[in-house]
Order: sequence, then C-alpha cells, then structure tokens
Amino acid sequence: MNIRELYNQDFNLWVEEIKQKIQKQDFREMDWENLLEEIDDMGKSEKRSLESYLQRLIEHILKLKYWESQRERNYRHWRAEVANFRNQINRLLKRNPSFQKYLEEIYPEIFAEVIQVRRLEFDIPDDVFIALEEIMTMDYFG
Repeated sequence: MNIRELYNQDFNLWVEEIKQKIQKQDFREMDWENLLEEIDDMGKSEKRSLESYLQRLIEHILKLKYWESQRERNYRHWRAEVANFRNQINRLLKRNPSFQKYLEEIYPEIFAEVIQVRRLEFDIPDDVFIALEEIMTMDYFG
C-alpha cells in the first residue's frame, strides 16, 4: 500500500510513516498534498478554539453584567466560567503568540454576534461595548 492510500486507510499509521520519513529526511514518495492539508487544518483548529473560548467569555461576562433575573442563582458558576475561558485563551496565546493579532481582529465581530444572540435572552443596552483589554483583565467580571 502506498503512502497516499495509507492516509485514507489508517490515518495513525500514515502519521507515523510521515514522521519517520521526515526524521530520516526521506522525501521520496512523500504525501505532500495530505501533509500540507493536515498542517493547514491544525492551524484552523487552534483558531476555532480561540474563537469559541472568546465567544463563551463574552457571553458569560454579559450574563454577569446584564442578566439580572438569573444572576443570583448563577453568579459563582458564571464567574468560574469567565476565569476558565480567560485561562484557555491565555494558554492558546502562550502557545501561539501570533494569535494575539488574530484575537484583536476577530474581537469586534464576535462581540457583535454575541450581543445579537444574547439579546434574545436578556436586555443589553444598545450602545454596549467592552474593550478586549478589559474582557481579558483577570479581575474583570462585568
């Protein structure tokens, strides 16, 4: 079975074979197409994680700040979630310092999307905006 067929038949074995080829610098019959696709997917996956953690962080800060009818019941849980999502974002940024620029680029759009959705659940003022720097401050909870 050639290396390209292996990719579709046994992905883990394909990874091991590719790893060995790279370690030995044996680039004959290398499956470049699938390798490049996997590398690209790794970067996309990390970015999707960053987007998801950011979305959840914003959601929980807005809940703490504006969802008065549920605040008393969920306050401690929401604060813990805020701390957790911040930690996850910071962990991703530590592993991928170049994501800081991406985070700054996506923040306004994700903030607007979260506002739009959360307004279906509870009242949020029309002119609300919380800066990324404030959201990421460890002692800020809304």
